[in-house]
Amino acid sequence: MIAGEEFSTSKSDQQDMNFAMRLSFLVGVFMLLIKTYAYYITGSTAVLSDAAESVIHIFAVGFAAYSMWLSLKPPDENHLYGHDKVNFFSAGFEGALIIFAAIFIIYESIIKIIFGLDIESVNAGIFLIIASVFINAALSFYLIAKGKQHRSLILEANGKHILTDCFTSMGVIIALILIKFTGITLFDPAIAIFMAINILWTGSKLVKKSISGLMDQVEPDLHKQILENVHRETKQKELEFHHLRHRFSGNKVFIEFHLLFPKNIMLQEAHDVSSEIEANMKKLLKVPSEIFIHIEPQENHDQIHKKYGLLI
Repeated sequence: MIAGEEFSTSKSDQQDMNFAMRLSFLVGVFMLLIKTYAYYITGSTAVLSDAAESVIHIFAVGFAAYSMWLSLKPPDENHLYGHDKVNFFSAGFEGALIIFAAIFIIYESIIKIIFGLDIESVNAGIFLIIASVFINAALSFYLIAKGKQHRSLILEANGKHILTDCFTSMGVIIALILIKFTGITLFDPAIAIFMAINILWTGSKLVKKSISGLMDQVEPDLHKQILENVHRETKQKELEFHHLRHRFSGNKVFIEFHLLFPKNIMLQEAHDVSSEIEANMKKLLKVPSEIFIHIEPQENHDQIHKKYGLLI
């Protein structure tokens, strides 16, 4: 068995990701203060819903920060493949919180529709929420970019969560503007419900992505990339392969396949060729990887496997 070298995230990458997470937390606290004050002066249900989103964001960032710290720990005797899978738990947790926020927004909006509400200090509320949109938009694009750069599902999920916060805030702005010019306060809960449905969709997609990762569902683009690389490398060496499998753990991909050699080849030569293929694939793949290559003889392959009841 030829095993790929263990991949570890560089110290500079870890520092970059930790900074991004700390920035997300600090901005989240600042946004909560702004939106809480905006609710205090306006009494708007839509603004309250926006503030609730910020509360959930802070809890989500706390869990995400722990998950990222855990995912970057090296493998140990109890976790031989590392801790990367926590990425998917974190994304699922954040998605679930987003769904909870959406349900809370819908509930509060229905209560306001039934019992009515009064909106005050509309101009100040509009200004504060517009400011929060610009700050959150900049942060969300930064986090998503960093998540893609470092292949961190945690950072990417956090960025998408904040992006949903921006959409919610824009709905709040529209509601306040409509109330300002029409005096119809029903716009407030009605638009809050509409925005809640939108973030409900985003949360459900995060939960789905989390479940897919935990169940090792194949990512089509990654599968195509791996298959093309294995085909190219084995074709150049005039070799055959089979039983290709791979799974993405959140930060890196584990790949394994069987490589068929002529019967009389020396073990040292087969090992050298396998190591060269492994090294070339590591360079060509766009994600960190661990590659395991099982060396087999091409002649009498099936008979040997049948003899011992192994997969052919």
